[in-house]
Amino acid sequence: MIEGKCYKITRENILAHELIGLKVNVVKSTDSKRVDIKGIVLDETQKTFVIDSNGKEKVFPKKECEFEFELNDERVIIDGKKILKRSEERTKDFRV
Repeated sequence: MIEGKCYKITRENILAHELIGLKVNVVKSTDSKRVDIKGIVLDETQKTFVIDSNGKEKVFPKKECEFEFELNDERVIIDGKKILKRSEERTKDFRV
């Protein structure tokens, strides 16, 4: 869980929150070179995540990957196919 002044990001509500700034790991991909790439989400578009991995910006297609997000001591795996939306649309659709 990540907690701020006005919000709590948990396993149950992660899709209703902004993912930019979260720690992420690519746990599955159709391209084996992308697996186990870790970093911080820098940007999100409808079809991609931009991840800073060791100072290099890398683009990952959501459709082809599964992502593991770190919420302090908890990890949440999300299939990229389930979030093929712009972040503003996704946060509205998944409100808890």
